[in-house]
Amino acid sequence: MARHAVSVIVPAFNEERLLPATLGSIRTAMAAFDARNWASELIVCDNNSTDRTAELARADGAILVSEPLNQIGRARNAGAAHASGDWLLFVDADSQPSPELFGDVAAEIEGGRCLAGGSTFAADSDRPAARLVAHLWNALSRINRWAAGSFIFCEAAAFREAGGFSPDLYAAEEIDLFRRLKRLARSRERTVVILHRHPLSTSDRRIRLYTFGEHLAFVAKTSLSAGRTLRDRSACFPWYDGRR
Repeated sequence: MARHAVSVIVPAFNEERLLPATLGSIRTAMAAFDARNWASELIVCDNNSTDRTAELARADGAILVSEPLNQIGRARNAGAAHASGDWLLFVDADSQPSPELFGDVAAEIEGGRCLAGGSTFAADSDRPAARLVAHLWNALSRINRWAAGSFIFCEAAAFREAGGFSPDLYAAEEIDLFRRLKRLARSRERTVVILHRHPLSTSDRRIRLYTFGEHLAFVAKTSLSAGRTLRDRSACFPWYDGRR
């Protein structure tokens, strides 16, 4: 049976509050790879943090790389550039994957047909708005086979052939990537999957820290500008203004 190597990549900008729990959950989940005798590594890309993010990553024993330009797509690309795995698995620093979810990823890799994929998510919240957002996104994700940026896995060679994450986008970069990956998968008679048996647990902070009006204004500006706001860091404030 073929053995695989997996690189888990965590982009992190001022994540000292949530990063230790994320890295702990990833370490536990990586047992799914250990059980198959697969080599794996954990990479944290410090995306120009001003807090203890880098220090905490070093303390965990993760491979630490840096990306000075504060942009999540570039941070993921920087992590991928240092990865040695046959497969790349991106997990956001405010999310906690389970061993069962990593096990499902491993099963897709073992199956041989999957080129890339993602997972549905469950917001770690009792707020109705957070649950509604999760429900709506999960439906769109499964219908369109768009992976949420918080959890993406991809064959490393395919990721590089597709060009990685766009350096021009400050948000929705995962949708842009998966449009390209789906075309590549079709050309190779491979599949793109969205796992759903064990949803990713992720923070509700964007719902908690930003008002409905702020979210509505962002959606309206993005729609009216035909997506041009996605190329403007200041317009994509929920991802970059530093609220934690």
